[in-house]
Amino acid sequence: MAHRKILTKILLTAFLLVPASLVMAEHESGEGEKFNPGTFILDHIGDAYEWHILTYNGHHVSIPLPVILYSKQSGFHIFISSKFHHGHSNHKGFIIAADGENKGKIVEIATGKRPTLDISITKNTLSLLFSITILLWVFISVAKAYVRRENQAPKGLQSWVEPVIFFVRDDIARPSIGHTYKRYMPYLLTLFFFILVNNLMGLIPFFPFGANVTGNIAITMVLALITFFITVFSSNKFYWIHIVNPPGVPLWLKIPIPLMPFVEILGFIIKPLVLMIRLFANITAGHIVALGFFSLIFLFGSMHIALGYGVSVVSVAFTIFMTFLELLVAFIQAYVFTLLSAMYIGMALEKHH
Repeated sequence: MAHRKILTKILLTAFLLVPASLVMAEHESGEGEKFNPGTFILDHIGDAYEWHILTYNGHHVSIPLPVILYSKQSGFHIFISSKFHHGHSNHKGFIIAADGENKGKIVEIATGKRPTLDISITKNTLSLLFSITILLWVFISVAKAYVRRENQAPKGLQSWVEPVIFFVRDDIARPSIGHTYKRYMPYLLTLFFFILVNNLMGLIPFFPFGANVTGNIAITMVLALITFFITVFSSNKFYWIHIVNPPGVPLWLKIPIPLMPFVEILGFIIKPLVLMIRLFANITAGHIVALGFFSLIFLFGSMHIALGYGVSVVSVAFTIFMTFLELLVAFIQAYVFTLLSAMYIGMALEKHH
């Protein structure tokens, strides 16, 4: 009964958001601006120099973020992104590009190119710092609780975190790596919880959540590169022998044309790319599909308010379904990324048989 009441409240909240959405669509169409679902979706899943909260009656409500730039021509510049007035004006010789290959990025007006160094605190960066703060708070609190309550049953936050730690240890690290798994547990735990927390934060559609951190290919690339370098520096000579001279393969597949060594080396390079693209594509695709269903309300609402209400029933239902599906994907992708990383490390540590 309690679960039914919670679900009812979620559905009522979702349907109460529909009139507000339709009002926004009417304001946009009244101003002569046709709703563009592509722009709407890309704006929501992309990074930005400000944290956009909402737009009502043509007015943008957003939180400006620090812009930190270095240019060979003009040196260092530090200012707030509100100086750009949501991309409609320039400041100190810089502007946010409205189109082209640098669309959404800061460029120098004089050269039309990006500055030498851009270390601005963007939306994804701020969300990343916030997720790191959450992780530090959780694990420092749990560590202190273990010291304070030594040899006692877990309680509170401990009882939530401990089963997940045991899951990563017993179902991921130990089977994949072997007896040396403890050496890699700090990294695997950090990887699992980092991806999981950022995936879950991306599903909450209001500040300070909602940023598409794990759907940013730069983030997934860094995670994949860390796994790649740990694999390389942990590898033994038997791992490289199996790549250069695969055992059990007919000689004619290795000499004179090194077909199998080429395939093995190609697989070695592709592994981090698979990690990078898998997480990026799954998280981004989920957001795009959910926002696509929600965009139907705006599209039909801009035609006629009655059409918007009619489509909203199906649209909101599918959006809620996709949200629950993304919740499952958030856990699965954290598990898969950590499992594949552990498997790659385990393969690099394999002994000669």
